[in-house]
Order: sequence, then C-alpha cells, then structure tokens
Amino acid sequence: MTARVRLHLDQPLAPGQPLTLDRDQANYLFAVMRLGPGDAILAFNGRDGEWRAEVAEAGKRGGTLVAVEQTRPVRLPPDLWLMFAPIKKARTDFIVEKATELGAARILPVQTDFTNADRIRQDRLQAHAIEATEQCGGTFVPQVDDLLALSRVLADWPAGRRILWCDENLPGPATPLGDLPRGPWAVLIGPEGGFSPAEQTRLRALPMVHPISLGPRILRADTAAVAALTLWQAALGDWR
Repeated sequence: MTARVRLHLDQPLAPGQPLTLDRDQANYLFAVMRLGPGDAILAFNGRDGEWRAEVAEAGKRGGTLVAVEQTRPVRLPPDLWLMFAPIKKARTDFIVEKATELGAARILPVQTDFTNADRIRQDRLQAHAIEATEQCGGTFVPQVDDLLALSRVLADWPAGRRILWCDENLPGPATPLGDLPRGPWAVLIGPEGGFSPAEQTRLRALPMVHPISLGPRILRADTAAVAALTLWQAALGDWR
C-alpha cells in the first residue's frame, strides 16, 4: 500500500513497534488526511531512518500505528551549522525552513549588536524544522538552539570548525568556495543592520573565520542565508 503522508514521531522505530499518537497527530491523520485502520504512512524519528507504518487504531483523541518495515536508512547531512540573527517572525521561520531543506545539521540563532529581536520561541522554530523535514523527504531533523549572544557563541567555539562569514562589506563578485578545505563548517549571517564595527573587528581577528562576498548586491538576511548555504553545499557539501 502506497503511503502519502510523512510524520515525525519521537519514538523508537523497529519491526512491529507500536507507535502512540497524541491528539494533534491523530487529528491530522484521521480528521484531516482521512486515514483509517490499515492505511499506511511514512514515519521517521531522525535516528532510525524512514519506516512504513500502518494505522492499528484510530480515534478522535489518539491512536496507534505499528511500524512495519524500513523504507530508507537515516541520511545525515554534512557537518554544517547555520548561525543567523533573528529578524521578523515570518522571515525567521523562513530561514529555519530553508536551512532544514538545504541540509544544515544545526541551526543557531545569535544575538548581535544590531539584532532587533531579543527572544525567540525555540520550540516553535524546532517545530518548523520538523515540518520542513516532513515536507522535503528528509530523515534527519536539525537541532534548533535557543538564542545566545554571538560573543558567547564565539567564546565557546569548538576547535576545528571553521566559520564562513558573509561580510556585506566585501565587494562582489561572489567568493568562490572551491578552494576552501572540507570538514566542519558554520555559515554566519548578520542582522538587517549588518554587524557592528566592534563585531567586524573581532571576526576579522579570529583564525577560524573566513569572510566571503555573496555578490555585488546587498541581500536581505533571509536571502543571504539561502544563498550562502547553496554556495557551500555546491562547493563543499553533499550536492557534489
């Protein structure tokens, strides 16, 4: 039976494993998608790959699935993080959604000197990452961190991970990335007002930071995130 719905379930997946649905999941499958006992869905948890599961019990407030067989193993993304300064709510949601689709392994909202937002809803952004993974056919859900000051993130930066800093002050054309080394990376996108002079000075002094240009035009923060992730994936990621 062909499955037409994908659902993230934070439960173990194995042959014969029962899967309990909460009220929202049951409403989506049984009221919205009109599934019933015997119908199949594709389930994933971010660890055990994708599995075909069948509806065993369907109710208004819950239900049960049974995992049948693995359809795909988990596919891990490249070791790429995205750091970005939160902007307006809808555009922050867009950044998380597209970063998930483009294969970021971790998403780190950072507070910069010119960041307008002083808080985020980490749980809501994580839910957006889950929904994006359901829609794009992925089997791995990136972790979305809570908001931290950029200075604190840089102070605790792990050894061996390079930072691709999208510096709007560099002239175009876009910087080619093919000569950069492979390995763990992070992309850093600034806020709508750019980085402060103090932040720019600090970033230029850090040995793991590689400034790049994204071309001759100033991009909005959400556009810059998509552009930078695309360039990195094409040159150093799993698009090759």
